[in-house]
Order: sequence, then structure tokens, then C-alpha cells
Amino acid sequence: MSTSLATARIVGIHHVGVPVRSMERSLAWYRDVFGLEPTAVIESEGEDTSRAVQLEDAKVTAAFLNVGNTVLELLEYRNPIGEDFRVDDGYRMRNCDVGCIHIALQVDDIASAHATLVAKGADFSSPPAEIPDGELAGIKFAYFRDPDGVQFELFELP
Repeated sequence: MSTSLATARIVGIHHVGVPVRSMERSLAWYRDVFGLEPTAVIESEGEDTSRAVQLEDAKVTAAFLNVGNTVLELLEYRNPIGEDFRVDDGYRMRNCDVGCIHIALQVDDIASAHATLVAKGADFSSPPAEIPDGELAGIKFAYFRDPDGVQFELFELP
């Protein structure tokens, strides 16, 4: 399925970009938890980079991880340094907060995926839940976070 956007067609989602605090820590986590290795890691800075990302004197490292038919792009901004989700009082963005995202990973066996990720130290908010009725009846899901507080969802279709 494609969607029309004037004369161009949207044919899918290529990648999702997620800022991280430490590329080294994040790459280790994605490797250890999901077995993902980057297909490319690039460094970028200079006037063109700053203009493109709309940040003065931007210096960024980007790593690209293939997740099925979508790419997860991790971005470590070395300049300017971004703020963390968490602030001094321990606040973390809530699911209802504007700008708070989650990345849903479709799995074929949520119970097995959940058990594997728990054994690897993933921080789940609850065990997998199942939608009992309605249009989404039978869908199972469970939320967890990466080391930077980015929320993920395991998602199993009936």
C-alpha cells in the first residue's frame, strides 16, 4: 500500500531516528539484548550538517541497525548535548506526554520474546497483556525501555 503525497508516493517507513546519550552504551545494549549490529556508523559535522539538523555547530554520530524491513537510526549528538528524558526529580516522559514515542517490535511469540528480554535485563512495565475484545481482540503487547528511557513495545498479532 502506498499513500499519495502530491506527486510523490509514500511507500513505507524507512527508518526511525532516536537520540541516545552514549553510542557505545547503546550499541552494546542493542547487540546484547536484540543481537543487532550496525550496518553503518558515520560521523557528521560542519555547516551542511548543522543546517540539516537545525542545530548550531552540530556534531553527531549516527548508527544504522536493520530491524526487519525498517532501520533504527541511533544518533549521539556530541554538540550540542541534548537533555535526558529524566530530570533531577526523577521525572520520565509519560506515554501521554506530547513528543513521547514508542517503537513497536512485532514478534511471533511474545511470551518467549518477553522471557528472553527479561533474562537479558530489559525493564518491562508489566508482563504481556492481551486485548480481550473489539477490533484489536487477540493482540498481545508489553512495554519496556532502553538505557536512555526510550520506550519499546513488543507486539504480537493474533
